[in-house]
Amino acid sequence: MPSIRAIRGATQVDADTPAMIAGATTELLRAMLADNHLMDGALVSATFTCTTDLRSAFPAEAARAIGWDDVPMICTQELDVDGALPRCIRVLLYAELPVPRKDVHHVYLRGARALRPDLGND
Repeated sequence: MPSIRAIRGATQVDADTPAMIAGATTELLRAMLADNHLMDGALVSATFTCTTDLRSAFPAEAARAIGWDDVPMICTQELDVDGALPRCIRVLLYAELPVPRKDVHHVYLRGARALRPDLGND
């Protein structure tokens, strides 16, 4: 029986452009789906955050572009903490998964791998 699970993900872009935000967000979401063997119908909701240096596009726009039309989503700003990873997009995705919480695969791509090197994403 599936349970609602939270899946974390993050990526980093080289510059604040709509194309880079869309491309990195799409790559991240597809990896999160693939790594967790998820179909779009299992998605419950998604919360996106961006660091304060990303203002040119909403990550949720990229999710809508890949077909997430009926998934509730919100975008918000990450805390502006000194020394934080710049140009970072994070997502907390809620989905129905038939696995225990310990078997959820969290995905950190590009420069965001530094946030969780223990997860070993490639």
